[in-house]
Amino acid sequence: MTVELRRNLPSELAQHLQIRSHELVSDATLAEGGDDAGPSPHDLYDAALGACKAVTLMWYARKKGIPVDEIKTRVERDDSQERAGVYKLATTLQIKGALTDAQLQELHAVAQKCPVHKLMSTVTTEITTEVERLA
Repeated sequence: MTVELRRNLPSELAQHLQIRSHELVSDATLAEGGDDAGPSPHDLYDAALGACKAVTLMWYARKKGIPVDEIKTRVERDDSQERAGVYKLATTLQIKGALTDAQLQELHAVAQKCPVHKLMSTVTTEITTEVERLA
């Protein structure tokens, strides 16, 4: 997959993101010198975790016949120690449906195994960066 970004004029820091047929804007917050024209890159990173947990649970519930009607997901960030190498995300999933306690526990275990959670916590990500002159 290729994600293409380009500057989103007139905002100086905002980037227009193209992911398949989806388009959105990412920008720095006002406090960071941006125009807050969209979620910041950190916001997108955090949101990816919350979205993955909810999508994974809905997929699993549908596959197993677990009666999940709705999932509300909250992701809280503690970046106070980020420069020291610690970035904390706390997720809360509120699930609506006629669930037994055992099903709720089963869904909790599944949420811990969503692919983005694994990427963020157990996989070594290797990143290469090239800088090229744009003609």
